[in-house]
Amino acid sequence: MISVKEAKNIILKATQNFGVEEIPFLKSVGRILNEDILADRDFPPFNRVSMDGIAIDFEEFSSRLRSNRQLNFKIEGIQGAGSEQITLKNSENCIEVMTGAVLPKNANTVIRYEDLEIENGFAKIIPEGICDAQNVHPKGKDGKVGDLLIKQNTKIAAAEIGVLATVGKSKVKVAKQPKILIISTGDELVGVDEIPLEHQIRRSNVFTLVSLLERLHIPSEAAHITDDKPILKQKIATYLQEYDVLLFSGAVSKGKFDFLPQVFDKLGVEKLFHKIAQRPGKPFFYGKTDKCNVFGFPGNPISTFVNCLAYFYPWYYKSVGVEVEEETAILAEDFAFKPNLTYFLQVKLSYKFGHLVATPITGNGSGDLASLVNADAFIQLPNDKNEFKSGEVFPIIRYR
Repeated sequence: MISVKEAKNIILKATQNFGVEEIPFLKSVGRILNEDILADRDFPPFNRVSMDGIAIDFEEFSSRLRSNRQLNFKIEGIQGAGSEQITLKNSENCIEVMTGAVLPKNANTVIRYEDLEIENGFAKIIPEGICDAQNVHPKGKDGKVGDLLIKQNTKIAAAEIGVLATVGKSKVKVAKQPKILIISTGDELVGVDEIPLEHQIRRSNVFTLVSLLERLHIPSEAAHITDDKPILKQKIATYLQEYDVLLFSGAVSKGKFDFLPQVFDKLGVEKLFHKIAQRPGKPFFYGKTDKCNVFGFPGNPISTFVNCLAYFYPWYYKSVGVEVEEETAILAEDFAFKPNLTYFLQVKLSYKFGHLVATPITGNGSGDLASLVNADAFIQLPNDKNEFKSGEVFPIIRYR
């Protein structure tokens, strides 16, 4: 039995590069960018009007202000957004401008309509607070052509989509997702739409795993195999050739029908570890072939859940080049746990005085699937002590 730290190190040394694919940018939300995105021109690409109003020559305005002349400017024309740049022909005049338009030539300052009185083709400026170059977004202020806008290995979200559109990236290179099969085992399991007999339960772990993968925008397939060693061997032999990753739920403990470790051995799966000094999720099997990574999670629902978050997620993130910072929280209550094991305790998260606080949630063991609904995360308590005090800080693994 190895430690949580040793298990994670082993898994992170076995990461896998799945290659790159180019997809339409609108389909890339949640995917991992596999190229640097550079500015294809200055941003903004011209001196941009940022308020509706008039454009003037500020020197003319200042001159009139100093000599107490009238601040009436004849309207020479209109510069609309999307229109070619026009020219202010007479510095004593002005041009009406719309937000997003090019600043007219020979103009350098924009006065808001709120600071004007317009009558009979003239704009009278209310002088308070007017300054040079106001309400103008200068060309290149946000970025110059060739500037790095989004770096490689960024997870694409709505903000990145806007930038991709701005630079004309209708297709974008992203890390290809692994091909994954989720496999449940056990004769006691029936389908979701079936009525189970008294000795049966509906399959749930497989769909929990499907949903956990969907959070990573990874499509997956699912299969179920009965507790029959020859059938297990036959089907898994095929799966090992067809998929990058196999995620199993169940049949890895010490029960008489927990055949998977034996089957993996017969099929040439290299066992990297089997059993971790943790609770829940101790009888976790991890191994691999030249082509396929095999995660054998215990069948208890919370064991499957926490092991996917604690081990598969980091493995995936490293495989696609994403760095994830560890998050911590303050334990809200004293808690005691006797065995010398790392304990993943279910907690409810909240903020108090700007600090993230984790309140323990009482469950009924690793089979209590419903208790996950009442919590937000697992807090990882170390195995070097048995009593944990309110106010101590520990790592957390969020799932909300």
